[in-house]
Amino acid sequence: MILKKEFFERPTLVVAKDLLGKYLVRRFNGEINRFIVTEVEAYDGFKDKASHASRGMTKRNAPMFGKAGYWYVYFTYGMHYMLNIVTGPQNYPAAVLIRAIESINGPGRLTKQLKIDKKFNGKIAAIKTSLWLESNSKIENCKLKIKNLPRIGVNYAGPVWSQKKWRFKLTEIA
Repeated sequence: MILKKEFFERPTLVVAKDLLGKYLVRRFNGEINRFIVTEVEAYDGFKDKASHASRGMTKRNAPMFGKAGYWYVYFTYGMHYMLNIVTGPQNYPAAVLIRAIESINGPGRLTKQLKIDKKFNGKIAAIKTSLWLESNSKIENCKLKIKNLPRIGVNYAGPVWSQKKWRFKLTEIA
């Protein structure tokens, strides 16, 4: 079942953890492929110094201020696209970075492998855009073991915000 807007309208940290074990689904060249989400990172609000939104809205980060359930895709280091899903209420900048899926570790590798680029930025996560998230009925009644870790690559945010354990990694499905 495709995750609806209501799933993403919840608090960012809740959505981030709940995305683990769900499917990231990509339709490309007529094929539909499902991948289990195994690692995510949360960016929550104006005060989060690691968030692109901490200095206010810009053309680049505008999707973070939009409706929940939309993609925020940006280009970084001159070579990688990063895939985020917007969460929480509109005008409250928050998103979850999809860091890894089964068999693909690293957000840049993930987008490269799945042919995800800027054309998804600001688009809804839905079948019509060829990129969406689904529940995973195989694990609905399973216990997930999740490791909370500091976010990666955000030292610029200072000692408090860079050390927030807002990276969540699926370590086991029992």
